[in-house]
Amino acid sequence: MNKKVKMFVSAIMVIMMVAVMFLNVYSYASTAAPDPSTTVTGDASTDTTGIQNIGNQIVTIISTIGSIVSVVVLVVLGIKYMMGSAEEKAEYKKTLLPYIIGAGLVFAASAIAGIVFGFTQGLSG
Repeated sequence: MNKKVKMFVSAIMVIMMVAVMFLNVYSYASTAAPDPSTTVTGDASTDTTGIQNIGNQIVTIISTIGSIVSVVVLVVLGIKYMMGSAEEKAEYKKTLLPYIIGAGLVFAASAIAGIVFGFTQGLSG
């Protein structure tokens, strides 16, 4: 493939990654009534919405920064790979697998957290 085709394919891939990064994540909660024997009751004056909001904001910020950094690193690695010599390409191929694993974990963090939360709820019920 010539250089123009490689650059076009790389640009399309970057555009697709950025588009996926800004898609919304939806969660479907169960509407079943909770088991009274496992329900924890607290004081009526206890308000945890402030802590939950702060936690959600922190997770959103970390996830957004991680997604942006992983896309930028992928662009840099792609450009270096296309412009590099044979020895450099071999070296970039070695670093690509850990990057793919890390980027996959960053993009799938909310799904992994949901799976872990669902698994722990299943153990306690």
